[in-house]
Amino acid sequence: MSTVTETIQAGVSLWTLDRPPVNAISAELLQDLRNLLDRCEADHTVRAVVLAARGPAFAAGADVPGFLQLGGSLSDFMRMGADLFRRLERSRLPVVAAVNGPCYGGGNELAMAADIRVASIKARFGQPEVNLGIIPGWGGTHRLARLVGASRARRLLLTGESIGAEDAYRIGLIDEVVEPRLLVETALNLADRLASLPPLALSELKELMAPEDASAQSRETQAIERLVQSEDALEGIRAFMEHRRPRFTGR
Repeated sequence: MSTVTETIQAGVSLWTLDRPPVNAISAELLQDLRNLLDRCEADHTVRAVVLAARGPAFAAGADVPGFLQLGGSLSDFMRMGADLFRRLERSRLPVVAAVNGPCYGGGNELAMAADIRVASIKARFGQPEVNLGIIPGWGGTHRLARLVGASRARRLLLTGESIGAEDAYRIGLIDEVVEPRLLVETALNLADRLASLPPLALSELKELMAPEDASAQSRETQAIERLVQSEDALEGIRAFMEHRRPRFTGR
């Protein structure tokens, strides 16, 4: 059963995250998104994408505990997400994210890989990885700084605190705030407008605006690979799974 559903209408592909209860991003969900991106990029009748979510949350982070319980390599998981989000950012397709609720960690990184972000007034945003003894691994450190500026990014990344939709709009993390009932309709209308525009020009614009320095993602990936081997990261993830406060030792 797919963790992402798709509906296509008039050249717009609506992708809806559907992994209850909070759409935590698993390896399966990343694979489903990658398959959709492959198909839509190959289908030139598809001209734009809307990325939305079912339920009360957009995506409440990466499912790191679930991945580890399956015995997977966290490094592979991190690289899988980083590669997919970079592809999404550089895709010929304009992507609109419709953020309906909590959008944390990997969920926020997914939204930031979109070209335009529309949010419900009920949405919240944050990169809480530091609370687990790790850092964002899917582009959070460099995309957040590009969108909101270095000073605001430092505060959000170093404290792990979350902000509401109005504050996210004020600092430039999102582009529009709407009532919940209007969220998907607003995103689809925007995508419909994008789908009506010349696709070659949009593709060239996206390529020109894409960051040239791939080393930022490489440095982030290397940093999280070092951190996941630390005692603090193991303690942070264990504490999260046991619903208790972690005890970090700096080792």
